[in-house]
Amino acid sequence: MLGPSERILVIKHGALGDFVLATGAFKAIRRHHPEAAITLLTAEAFVEPAQACGWFDAVWTDTRPPLWQVARSRDLMRRLRAGRFTRVYDLQNSDRTGAYFRLWGRPRPEWSGVARGASHRHDTPHRGRLHTLARQAEQLALAGIATVPATDVAWAIADTAALGLERPYALLVPGGSAHRPQKRWPPDHFAALASRLVERGIRPAIIGAAGESELAAHLRAAVPEAADLCRRTSFAALAALARGADLAVGNDTGPMHLIAATDCPSLVLFSAASDPARTAPVGARVRVLRHDPLAALSVEQVLGALPAAPS
Repeated sequence: MLGPSERILVIKHGALGDFVLATGAFKAIRRHHPEAAITLLTAEAFVEPAQACGWFDAVWTDTRPPLWQVARSRDLMRRLRAGRFTRVYDLQNSDRTGAYFRLWGRPRPEWSGVARGASHRHDTPHRGRLHTLARQAEQLALAGIATVPATDVAWAIADTAALGLERPYALLVPGGSAHRPQKRWPPDHFAALASRLVERGIRPAIIGAAGESELAAHLRAAVPEAADLCRRTSFAALAALARGADLAVGNDTGPMHLIAATDCPSLVLFSAASDPARTAPVGARVRVLRHDPLAALSVEQVLGALPAAPS
């Protein structure tokens, strides 16, 4: 440990799945520096959960201006230097955060990350082949943090009564990255799955962002019994819903990471476009089903792979 006057900066922008997978690392850093003033630099979307988790004394928003916008970039670097940080844990490890390291100037704080010249550089050649959790654990071990706990979203609590869901219900996450359609199981397949769940007495609830409203409407047109919760679930509300759900099925996308982290029985659908060995959601009751192309994965195959709800 650095001592009682230490000031720690943790950098993690997101996206949602990455933020969830970093919660164990966040917790480990707080345990390792119990008396430190710890600041998280993150994207605006994660300010609320970062404040709620209890591991940070301050949460700063990084608007991530293009580095060629010199004035805005200079303002951010000025703020970072004024923070008088004694150590930085770069859990983002992007080209952008590497630029922060280079632009920091002298003296630099101790730095855990992949940046060339970092005091605690994570430069093992196999790094890119590791699952996110293993990669973070290895990085933190090099900085003196020997143990990284599992992902932890137990602090994410919310009253979801207004959403009107009563058990039994299943969470369906049919969306995902708009620019990677190969990662999406077809909407008609999700509709057929929803219909089969209704036959079993389980109400489907559709989870998604604002851009997936049309997709939710398509599913509800086919299965009117389904609940459309697109745009209605905050980080905490989704975690609370997942704890009460009988099961969840979704594509390889951020909400499935949060759902799986609550130990909701979860089935995550992967294509060849992403590698579950490196990015799979983690949880006590999560299963992965990989098929390429994903469109050829049948409803029967998904039904046969559904995890059992706890008795």
